[in-house]
Amino acid sequence: MNVIIRELTNDSVDIKNVQEFLFDMIKKEFGYEYVPEWHQDIVKMEEYYINPERNNFFVAYLEKTGEIIATIGIRAYDKDFPEFRHLYSENSTSSIWRLFVDRRCRRCGLASKMFSIAENFANQVGYNEIYLHTHKNLDGAIEFWSKMGFVVALDSNDVLETVHMDKQIQGLDINPLTNDFSYAVKL
Repeated sequence: MNVIIRELTNDSVDIKNVQEFLFDMIKKEFGYEYVPEWHQDIVKMEEYYINPERNNFFVAYLEKTGEIIATIGIRAYDKDFPEFRHLYSENSTSSIWRLFVDRRCRRCGLASKMFSIAENFANQVGYNEIYLHTHKNLDGAIEFWSKMGFVVALDSNDVLETVHMDKQIQGLDINPLTNDFSYAVKL
């Protein structure tokens, strides 16, 4: 099956479809609906991902149907965790958000490809490292991010089982000629 990966643009229909996919995935993975303090980036995708030059959001579609099957966002680090004030800054640190892959399309390399594209983008726009947080109760999350080169910066041991991770960007030098990426993925 062929998959097309594109940068999300300011097209209101595309944004609405991505928002619906994201909220559906959040419901399936975490079991809750919209939480204003956690999901402003989804509600305001233009502000968080599309308009800022150093931020981006990538969407994977099935080529035949146009169905959204995966997403990943990358943006300047914008959290204010006291533990990380000396480590991360919005100028040198990017952060990964909203990596979701439809359950039917997992275990075929799509998440790795999505991350690779996001990391390449972060390198191209001048970030030195990538931060993310995930949760120990997400099946395979820590293992996946470790395979992508991330190390645990802090295990919060909180109710949400939050783990903070980071990675130095490896200095990739891939310059695609287009904003559309097409890959054959066995599903």
